[in-house]
Amino acid sequence: MSRDDCDLERGFGNMKTKDVSQVIFVSGIDTDAGKTYATGLLARRWMEEGKRVATVKFIQTGCKDFSEDIEVHRKIMGVELPEDKNLVTAPIIFNYPASAQLAARLDNREIDLSRVDESIRVLKENYDVILIEGAGGLMVPVTDDFFSIDYPLTRQLPLILVTNGILGSINHTILSLEAIRNRDMKLYAVCYNRYFDKDEIIAEDTRGFLRRYMARHFPETLWIDIPAL
Repeated sequence: MSRDDCDLERGFGNMKTKDVSQVIFVSGIDTDAGKTYATGLLARRWMEEGKRVATVKFIQTGCKDFSEDIEVHRKIMGVELPEDKNLVTAPIIFNYPASAQLAARLDNREIDLSRVDESIRVLKENYDVILIEGAGGLMVPVTDDFFSIDYPLTRQLPLILVTNGILGSINHTILSLEAIRNRDMKLYAVCYNRYFDKDEIIAEDTRGFLRRYMARHFPETLWIDIPAL
């Protein structure tokens, strides 16, 4: 086992596979929090535990007829899923690399979230765990009055929040956690992505602060360290 595998093993710690919900929504503190990488790595970990795992991209922008985020998931997972070929795992794709509501407007198309619902329904028949990677952060607009956080809220899905040690991430993380708590949503885990630990002093202080905050306000939530592989 490599050092990085050992780090991931410790990160998952006392998590039991029986505690894994079938469908979990993965979001981040901002657009570049590292949620694509974290989603793929979490999927790989559960696959190694014997789970049948699929990942879905909630809304993909900046692509045409494929999802670059799904491709990253599969590279990390080391598998190809048959549902990728007909875009069951990426049901909504827009060309322009922007927020969903802007990308949809530029493509002159509506955002039909029932397509995501249908993808999840199909995948639930064959997979034990389905990770839905969100688009951007929790408050990224899908429409003028529907935000990314509203999808797991209205579908009653637990959340995984991906954060990191970049300067400013404490602010973004606490605001995201406040939004989750104010909506009385289930926070399954917080993933700290060590890939961004470029300044060790800032990173370790950020990680320590967030762990103390989680212990006080979300004591039942799993903390997972995502190693920089």
